[in-house]
Amino acid sequence: MIEKKKIEYADERAVLVGLITPSQNETKANEYLDELAFLAETAGAVTQKKFLQRMDSPHSRTFVGKGKLDEIRQYVEENEIDLVIFDDDLTSKQVLNIENELKVKILDRTNLILDIFAKRAQTATARTQVELAQYQYLLPRLTRMWTHLERQRGGIGMRGPGETQIETDRRIILDKISRLKEELKSIDRQKSIQRKNRGKLTRIALVGYTNVGKSTLMNLLSKSDVFAENKLFATLDTTVRKVIIDNLPFLLTDTIGFIRKLPTHLVDSFKSTLDEVRDADILVHVVDISHPQFEEQVEVVNKTLQEVCASTDKPMILVFNKVDAFTYVKKDDDDLTPRTRENIPLEELKQTWMAKMNDNCIFISAKQKINIDELKQRLYEMAKEIHMKRFPYNDFLFQKYDDIEME
Repeated sequence: MIEKKKIEYADERAVLVGLITPSQNETKANEYLDELAFLAETAGAVTQKKFLQRMDSPHSRTFVGKGKLDEIRQYVEENEIDLVIFDDDLTSKQVLNIENELKVKILDRTNLILDIFAKRAQTATARTQVELAQYQYLLPRLTRMWTHLERQRGGIGMRGPGETQIETDRRIILDKISRLKEELKSIDRQKSIQRKNRGKLTRIALVGYTNVGKSTLMNLLSKSDVFAENKLFATLDTTVRKVIIDNLPFLLTDTIGFIRKLPTHLVDSFKSTLDEVRDADILVHVVDISHPQFEEQVEVVNKTLQEVCASTDKPMILVFNKVDAFTYVKKDDDDLTPRTRENIPLEELKQTWMAKMNDNCIFISAKQKINIDELKQRLYEMAKEIHMKRFPYNDFLFQKYDDIEME
């Protein structure tokens, strides 16, 4: 029965909707829709068409204008579309109005991400975190879920049940949120004890945008078998492995990937997961250099790290992954168009980023094992420096590392 549902969901046909605004030009809007299409594919939907409209701000009732909504409705009807996904968060009022017009399932970006998280969550911790985020997303959208009871017919006896049901649902959800928060507090305490049990070993955390190759790099460095896939949010659960380079042990952590427009309550729900980042001694920021917007992804990750209170003074190494997938299109001599990432040679790009990051920058391919020895040497040097401060008399050589509790 479960397999049947998966097959049905994979067959869903979707259209995507976004806006071009004064703060989001057409190029950026298209980039966001491309990422939304990847999210939809990860969730199991097939994108049939993308709609963009130029507006100063989203329409308060229907997000897009009436003409654009009619255009979407006609396409939905003619092409048997199952769901319409909007690139920004929708209010409950907007969802209700759009559903009444289009007669199909309506999702926004956050709802889609939560669905992927629910699908990807494997451990009890991840499932609890996702469930809390889902209820926090649902709570403010209860207000209009029961207005259809009032609008069916007016008069005595029709207002009470709707209002009563809203309050009942709100109380149920608030109780569940409270219970889930208590469960996560208990999880946080357990995780804290696990981190203390690891002793004073140097902790290195892999951070980065989703789908940049963190799990592949984790498998390569730790010789483990962490799940890795070319889809967004392949990893939700934090994985910690002991790594030894030239007889120097340290702990390597693979963390959840970040993404643009990541909802605040989603970050809050994954606090216990992000604690691994807060407690890390060294951050390894993995970047997909083959992605056209990798520089913006770097900014998103840095901003998210600041939001989760990860100290900005932690040692960090910037690892540009997927150099094997980097594409370069040589410009003609008479081409006066601005230089972009696509027409700058990789060697020249290396020089610009190496200049920015001093020595804390390296270019690799985890898949093709390019420059991995250089990366290992860099990690060894950084970890050794911290070890020497913590174990000035090489006491760490006598520690029983096999007894360290891993997740």
